[in-house]
Amino acid sequence: MDSLLSLRVFAAVAEAKSFAAVADRLNLSAAMTSKHVQHIEAEVGARLLNRTSRRVSLTEAGALYLAAVRPLLEGLDEAGARLAQSTIDPRGTLKMSLPVWLAEPGVVRVLAAYRARYPEVMFDLDFSGRQVNLVEDGYDLALRVSPALDEGLIARRLIDITFRMVATPALLDCIGRPGRIEDLTGAPFLAYSPVSAGGRVRLGLGPNAPEVRMTPVLQSANETVLFQAALEGMGIAIMPHMVARAHLDEGRLERLLPDLPAPTVALSAIYPDRSYLPAKTRSFLDFLAGPEGFGGPLGAL
Repeated sequence: MDSLLSLRVFAAVAEAKSFAAVADRLNLSAAMTSKHVQHIEAEVGARLLNRTSRRVSLTEAGALYLAAVRPLLEGLDEAGARLAQSTIDPRGTLKMSLPVWLAEPGVVRVLAAYRARYPEVMFDLDFSGRQVNLVEDGYDLALRVSPALDEGLIARRLIDITFRMVATPALLDCIGRPGRIEDLTGAPFLAYSPVSAGGRVRLGLGPNAPEVRMTPVLQSANETVLFQAALEGMGIAIMPHMVARAHLDEGRLERLLPDLPAPTVALSAIYPDRSYLPAKTRSFLDFLAGPEGFGGPLGAL
C-alpha cells in the first residue's frame, strides 16, 4: 500500500473528522479510506483515530502524529509547486482563532487589504473566544494575549495592547468619580471571568501593583457583552483601548484614574512549531507585522 497516500488520507480524515467526506473528496471507496488509516496505525503501532458511529476524533497519539506529519506533507506540496513555478502565491483557507474584541472595523480593513493582494486566500475566522487546540482543530494560527503557550507552539509578538478602565458619565454621576484606587472598593464591576472573576482587579503594572475588590454585576468571558453592558451604564469595565477609543473621544465613556499606569499585554500570533509554514500563513504573519497591519494603522488604535 502507498504509505504516502495513506499519510495524506490520515491527515485529511483527522482534519475533516469524517471518513465519508474524505473518501468522496479523494475519489476513494469508504473501505479503502479506512484501510489507508489502518495501514498507518499498523506502521506506527498505535491507534490514531477514535471512531464511533457519530464522530471521528484524534487520539492523543494521533494528535502528536498529525503535528509531526502535517508539515512534512505541506512541505512536499510546496516543493512540488516550486518545481512548477518560480514563486508560490499564497492560496487556500487560512483558519484563525481571534479574541472577541478584535472583531472591529480596523481589523476587517486589514483582512480586506491582505485579500486584495492575495485573492486566492479565503479566511475562516473563529471569534468565539475559546482556547482552541491549533493542531487537533486544524487552525493555522491564533491571535492571543495569553502569556502561556501549549507545548509545540511558538509565538510572534505583534503589538502591546493597552487596557483602560472605563464607565459612562451617567454611572459616574451616580456613584462618584474615583480620585484614588480605594474609592473603587465595592463599585459595580463588569468582570472578565478568565481574569477578574469575583471582582478582584490589579491596577497598574508589576507584581506589586495595588489591588482593589469591586462588586461584579455581570461576569462573562465575552468581551463584547461586557463592553455593551458598559455602554448601558451597568458598571465599570476594563477594555482594550482600541475597543473603547472612539467612545472615549466622543464622550460616551470616561476613563477612570487616568494618572495610573495603564496595564499592557502583548498580542502575539501563535502557530504550531514547524520549520515550514504554508505560504498563506507566512505571508499573513508578515502582513500583520508590516505597515498595513499592526506596524501601521492597527498599531495606532
